[in-house]
Amino acid sequence: MYYTNPNLINLERIVYQNNRKDYLRLDLNENPGGIEEEFVRKVLDGITPDFISQYPETQEFIDCLANFLNVTENNLCLVNGSSEGIRHIIEAFTSEGGRVAGVTPSYAMYEVYARMYGRQYISIPYNENLTITASDIIDSLNTDVQLLILLNPNNPIGNAYSTEEFEEILEVAKKYEITVMIDEAYMYFYNNTFIKYAIENEHILLTRTFSKLFSLGGLRLGYVAGHPNTVKMVSKLVTPHNTNAFAMLFAQRIIEEPGMLQEMIDIQLNGKKYIVDELRKNRYKVNAQEGNFIFIKPHYVDADIIVHRMKEEKKILIKSYSGIGFLGKCLRVTTGGEEYMKRFLDALLDIDKEC
Repeated sequence: MYYTNPNLINLERIVYQNNRKDYLRLDLNENPGGIEEEFVRKVLDGITPDFISQYPETQEFIDCLANFLNVTENNLCLVNGSSEGIRHIIEAFTSEGGRVAGVTPSYAMYEVYARMYGRQYISIPYNENLTITASDIIDSLNTDVQLLILLNPNNPIGNAYSTEEFEEILEVAKKYEITVMIDEAYMYFYNNTFIKYAIENEHILLTRTFSKLFSLGGLRLGYVAGHPNTVKMVSKLVTPHNTNAFAMLFAQRIIEEPGMLQEMIDIQLNGKKYIVDELRKNRYKVNAQEGNFIFIKPHYVDADIIVHRMKEEKKILIKSYSGIGFLGKCLRVTTGGEEYMKRFLDALLDIDKEC
């Protein structure tokens, strides 16, 4: 008898648009400027036919990354973008019918992976003012929850937890024997991390990606960090040779290039400050917490119409969201270098005006 996994039949997936090359891409939290072309060419100069033809070797990059993070190689599992790590954590540490808890709105793939494996996803909603407290999260925890997903900071709202809040949540998670996953995809945009908790404690895992600040979204690379006993379980699920040789090469060169990471951080933060300041000068309501993204409440024109006209008339890709607390229906925009933020601002002011 033919069989189809019933968890997949009604599973909805977002299909991301292609043909984005000629647009200013402010819709998926990528770095709109990318890495300097001179740096890209310098790295590619060392590529040989053997490098391309052989399976990727990970040891050199693992050593580099472990040294960079001040951990051991046994604390790390390389994955094909942090989304692969998230999927395997849900697969490894929850059971069929088990409960996965996380804040909403958030990264859609948490719920997708939970449903894919037949888990129940428990949504913890934000307050109207787009805040969420440790108590809000703790109140949703009990012995039926197997995995709690925390974001540091959260996408798309941008809030981050203080050390005190995190420890308060962690204490309750330990009481109920709940595995905790911390997604730090956007950590570098505000420079606070909970990695030490993952390294020192079993049942706490941390995921990161090289797609955001490192600007390697097209190469697909991330990692899971944690206690060796816990990381080992994730490592057993990954496919052989799951990480791209080009991705590891570029990530290593960025790590090793003096001052490069800090320069990339400065460009991002300066561009974000510019656009937030300018939007507020123009009387826009803006939610700009941590991360490389902001919410904007339009003045006059519906958010969906602005998204459409931005694409068709200005060659700029952004998103619209509904039900975002006090902002209601609004725009979601990736931030980047000041030159890209100026282009977006000019386009917004041209479209969002009284008829």
